[in-house]
Amino acid sequence: MIKNKPKIAVIGLKGLPAFGGAAAVGENIINQLKDKYDFTVLSVASHTEKENTNINGVRQIVFRNYGRGGINTFIYYLNCLAHVLINKYDLVHLHHAESGFITPFLKLRNEVVVTFHGISFYKDSKFTRLHNRFFRFSERLNILFANKVVSVSKPDTDYIYQKYKRIIEYIPNGISYMNIQGSVKNQQKREEYILFAAGRIIPIKGLHLLLKAAHRIDHPIKLIVAGDVDQVPGYRTNIAKLSSGLQIEYLGLIKEKSKLLQLIKESKLFVFPSITEAMSMMLLEVVSMKISVIASDIPSNKAIFTNDDVLFFKSDDVEDLTTKLNYALENSFEMRKKAEHAYELIAKHYTWETISHEYSKIYKMLIK
Repeated sequence: MIKNKPKIAVIGLKGLPAFGGAAAVGENIINQLKDKYDFTVLSVASHTEKENTNINGVRQIVFRNYGRGGINTFIYYLNCLAHVLINKYDLVHLHHAESGFITPFLKLRNEVVVTFHGISFYKDSKFTRLHNRFFRFSERLNILFANKVVSVSKPDTDYIYQKYKRIIEYIPNGISYMNIQGSVKNQQKREEYILFAAGRIIPIKGLHLLLKAAHRIDHPIKLIVAGDVDQVPGYRTNIAKLSSGLQIEYLGLIKEKSKLLQLIKESKLFVFPSITEAMSMMLLEVVSMKISVIASDIPSNKAIFTNDDVLFFKSDDVEDLTTKLNYALENSFEMRKKAEHAYELIAKHYTWETISHEYSKIYKMLIK
């Protein structure tokens, strides 16, 4: 244990224990590096049931909740800014591209590292045109003022260079050895099912594509859907109509990671039809369970996996997804071979032990 460890304030995770892809990324980095650095996670009551306390050796400060949505998030970031300006830290690690409106002020006292977890908000129907303009503004401020910018998505690093002519660092997401070592065991025998899971089920996640394809496949099979379908009311209504006539079960948002991993491990096939993503934690976790995957051929997926690892279908193409579903259900042996190959890939290159080391190098470079 290192005495007088450098102090790092973490903004943007919003709560521990984490749920959601970006928050899980930050939590895993912290857990790997907490013996070297003294982390303080700045959270908000809407995202954690905990109060000001230490969680697994990590200090958490929880700000008051001001309801759901953009106002709560905006006030949360302002509270984080005030806290950092009043208290002494050696470094601030800021998460999310849209957080940049506080970055110039954070720089008054601290070195700042920013991790982008995706910058394709303009395709997210949850956000208005005004939201999207604010995101672009904040994105620019992060690029202009942060000491170091990291993206979990290789395509996004290319986008940033083309738009701003700034080279930012690519550090992918990862998985933990706990998952790889098979800590999740089969506990019950379910009927075979295809699984779809996402934290926020919104149009860009592509559930509607899977439902349309499920009506057309030659081998009907049960579908299980995990995630919050109430994010976009109009989309929820559309999903309900598309579900009619299918053998399908909606489980809602599963926050407990062990339960979600159990559900993944017992599935026959996982379908990942997202139309846009940065680098999906969900996809990595599925692969760590050695489960066969059908995934959209979007750049972020193909930046990690090849045809040897997953079965790709043409993004936003129901007919091609139907064809690939039929193939996967008829060729279980070939799909298992892909799953094994994908597992070997991430076990070698995409673990938090490896990835956290890259962040530690950045911290050391910036902390005087």
